[in-house]
Amino acid sequence: MAIRFALPLLIFTGSSLAQDPSDILQYVDPLIGASNGGNVFPGASLPYGMAKAVADTNSTSNQGGFTLDGSPVTGFSMMHDSGTGGSPSLGNFALFPYTSCPGGDINRCAFPKKTRANFGAFDNTSVSAKPGTFGITLKTGIRAQMTVAQHSALFRFTFPETSTIGEAAQPLILQDLTDLSNSRQDNGTVSIDENTGRITGSARFLPSFGQGNYVLYFCTDFSGAEIFDNGIFADSRASTSVKNMTISRSINGYPLPGGAFVRFKSGAKPIVARTATSFISVEQACRHAESEIPDFDFDRISQAATDQWRAKMSGIKVSTKGVDESLVTNFYSGIYRTYINPQNYTGENPLWSSGEPYFDSFYCIWDLFRSQIPFLIINDPNTVAQMIRSLIDTYRHVGWLPDCRMSLNKGYTQGGSNADVVLADAYIKGLEGDINWEDGYAAVVKDAEVEPFDWCCQGRGGLDSWHTVGYIPVQDFDWKGFGTLTRSISRTLEYAYNDFCIAEMAKASGRTTDAEKYTLSSGNWRNLYKENQTSFWWNGTDTGFTGFFEPRYLNGTWGYQNPLNCSNHDNFSVCSLQNNGPETFESSIWEYGFYVPHDQATLITLYGGPDRFVDRLNYLHDQNITYIGNEPSFLTVFQYHYAGRPALSAKRAHYYIPEFFRTTPDGLPGNDDSGAMGSFVAFSMMGLFPNPGQNVYLITPPFFESVNITNPLDPSKVARIRNVNFDPTYKNIYIQNATLDGVRFTKNWIDHRFFTEGKELVLTLGEKESEWGTKVEDLPPSLGEYEGFGNSSSSSSSSGYGSGSTWNSSTAGTGGAKRIRGWLREDVGLGSI
Repeated sequence: MAIRFALPLLIFTGSSLAQDPSDILQYVDPLIGASNGGNVFPGASLPYGMAKAVADTNSTSNQGGFTLDGSPVTGFSMMHDSGTGGSPSLGNFALFPYTSCPGGDINRCAFPKKTRANFGAFDNTSVSAKPGTFGITLKTGIRAQMTVAQHSALFRFTFPETSTIGEAAQPLILQDLTDLSNSRQDNGTVSIDENTGRITGSARFLPSFGQGNYVLYFCTDFSGAEIFDNGIFADSRASTSVKNMTISRSINGYPLPGGAFVRFKSGAKPIVARTATSFISVEQACRHAESEIPDFDFDRISQAATDQWRAKMSGIKVSTKGVDESLVTNFYSGIYRTYINPQNYTGENPLWSSGEPYFDSFYCIWDLFRSQIPFLIINDPNTVAQMIRSLIDTYRHVGWLPDCRMSLNKGYTQGGSNADVVLADAYIKGLEGDINWEDGYAAVVKDAEVEPFDWCCQGRGGLDSWHTVGYIPVQDFDWKGFGTLTRSISRTLEYAYNDFCIAEMAKASGRTTDAEKYTLSSGNWRNLYKENQTSFWWNGTDTGFTGFFEPRYLNGTWGYQNPLNCSNHDNFSVCSLQNNGPETFESSIWEYGFYVPHDQATLITLYGGPDRFVDRLNYLHDQNITYIGNEPSFLTVFQYHYAGRPALSAKRAHYYIPEFFRTTPDGLPGNDDSGAMGSFVAFSMMGLFPNPGQNVYLITPPFFESVNITNPLDPSKVARIRNVNFDPTYKNIYIQNATLDGVRFTKNWIDHRFFTEGKELVLTLGEKESEWGTKVEDLPPSLGEYEGFGNSSSSSSSSGYGSGSTWNSSTAGTGGAKRIRGWLREDVGLGSI
C-alpha cells in the first residue's frame, strides 16, 4: 500500500554520527521518511517491539505518529506502526506536559487534543533520534525524551524553571483516552490513585485498515517529583476530587476528550513517566512496567535498547572506503526499518490460548512478501520462523492465513493470498525453528481451494470461476463469498503466482500430484493476455507496444481498461479498494504486465522476444509509468536479468538510488510500508535482489567494495561479495566476470545456499556491459523455456498451451507437465553453486 508523492526536497534530518567508525548504528537515521508521506515510525523501539514511543503530531500524514512537516505535537504515546497507508494507526493513551497551568488553575490548562496542539510547536533542529531513543524540545521549553523496553516505555520530561507565562514551574502531565485516528468507541475508563498518582484505564478502538475493534489497557507511574494533586478531566474541564471515570464516545462523531492528570510541586528535576500497555488487562500492563523497568532508570533502559539494536544489525558489514557517507546511511537505515514491523505480541493475544508465538502488524503482506520478509529470512531467520508459526497459528484459530493483520484484527486483502508466498519462500529456503509445515501446507491449500464468506479480509474470492474458466472475471458471479468485485486482473495474476508457490511446497514435500495441479493452474495468467491489445496515451499517442492483460467477462468476452490507468501519470483514477476501483490494484496494466514471476521466459516470448521485452521494460521506466514508491515496481527494476541483460538491472538500481531514496526526512518516494522500502534499498545496495517465493537472488554489483553477511544460525559462515575494480563514482557498475569460491561463475543469479554456507562471490567490474550472465544457460529459472536468444539454443515453449485463446488446467496437455518437471527438477540452475 502506498500513496504517491512528489520528488523529495532536502531538509534537516536531526541525526548525529557517533565517533566509533566500527559502530554501524552511527549510520542509522530513523528520521528518514518522517515527512512527505514516508509515514515511518521514527521513535524509540526495540526490534519488533510492541512498545514504540514517539511524539505524535496532528499532521494529515501521521500514520507513524511523528512528522517533520511543521505540524505541532499533540501528545506522546507508545503504540505505533511504521510506514503504513490507510488511517493513522494506534497512538493510544497520549501523555502531554505543561510547565504550569495559568494562575495555578487546572481548568486553564488545555486538555483536549485539538486545543493542546497550540502548545505543541517545536523546531526541527531540536529533534534527535537514534535506535532506541527519541527526543524533542517544545517551544514551551519542555524537553521530552523517550526510550522503551518490550511492552513499556519511559518518557523523561525536563521543564524550564518558569513557564512561558512567567509563573514558577508546577508541572502537569495529562494522559488522554485517545488514539491517532480518534477512533475510541464507548466506555473508555480511567482511574487515578490519589496517593501514588498511578493512572490506569482502557478503551476500545478501531483498527486502521481492517474490520473489528480492539481493547487496550494501560498503566502509568511517575517518578522524579512530589505530587501536588491529581484527578480526571472530561472535555475541557478537570477535577481533583474525582478519581474514576467511564466516558462515552459522544454523539458528534468525535470522541469526547477525557483522561487523567497529575500535577507536581516542582519541576526542578526531570519527571519520568513510565507507561505500559496490554491487550489482556490493566494488571498485565502494570506487571510489564514493573518487571521491565523497575527503577525508572532512563539511561540504563536507553543503553539496553541501543545494545539490542547493535546486536540485531551487526550481521551485515560493508566496506565504506571511498563511498559517500549518505549512501552508507541509506543502506543501514533501510536495514533498520525492516526490523520495526511486524511486532512481537506474544503473550498479548486475548483471542485464543496458544503456546505459539503471536506477531501482529503484518501491514500488509502484499507489501512485505516482496523484499522485507525475504531480507529477514537471511538476516534473522529465527524471528521469521516465529512469524511463520504465528501465521500458521492464526490459520488454525481464524481459519485462513492473513494477508493483512493489525491490532488483533483482520486487515483488508489487497490482492492474492500472499502469505502463501511467504510460507513458500521460507520453506524452500530451508527455514526451520519448530514450524509445523504440515499445517502450513494445509493452510496454503485451503487458500487455493476454499472460498471464505468474507474474502475481503482473508483467502481468495472467485474460486468457482478460477477453477472453471481459469481466471477471475470482471463483474464475476460470486455467490459463495463477498468482497469488493474489482481487481480482476491483478487478482488473477497474483492467484497464479500463489498457486505456483504452493506447487513448489508440494514438490519439495513429495506431493507430486499437487505439484502438477498447482503448476498447471499457475499458468492461468495467460487467460487474460490479449495479444492484439494496444496502448495509447491520453493525447492519442501510441506507446508502440501491443499485447496487454485486459479484464474478461465470465462468458469469455473482453472488457477494457486503459493500460495506463493507475500508472504514475494517472491523477484521476481511483485505484485502491473502493467499490468503483479498477481491475488492477494500486498499479497499471502496464506494470502488472510484468508480474509473472515464475514464467518470465513465456512472458518474454509473448512480448516478442528478449529485445522487445527489454524495450518494453525500458519504456515502463523511462516514461515514468512505474511508481518506485509502491511495491509492484520493485521486481521490474531487476527483470532485465531474465532477458539476458543483467547490466541494465544494475543501471536501473543506480538510477533509483539515491535519486528517489535519500537520507532526508522527505527522502522516500512513498510509504515505507513496514520496512518494504527499506528492504528494497538494502537488497539493491547489497547486490542480491530476491524473486520472492523462489530460491533465486538476482546478482548486481553492490554499492560497496565488499559486503559481508554473517549467517545468524552459524556465525562461522560468512557470505562475502567483493567487487574488483570498484569505483565509488559508479562508472564501473557492469559485471565483466565472476567467481564463486574461486570457480568461474556465469549465472546471473544465485540461491540461498550462498548465505547459509558462507560462500564468496567475486565480481570484476567495468564501464561497459559485457556478455556475463547473458546466455540462456545463465538465466534464472522459469516455468517455460527461453526462446529467441541468439547466443544459445533453446527449445520451444509453445507446447502445452493449446491452440485456443485460453490456457488452464483442463487444456494444458502433457507439455505442461513436462515443463513442471523442468522447473522443479532439483538440479535446475543449482549444480554449480
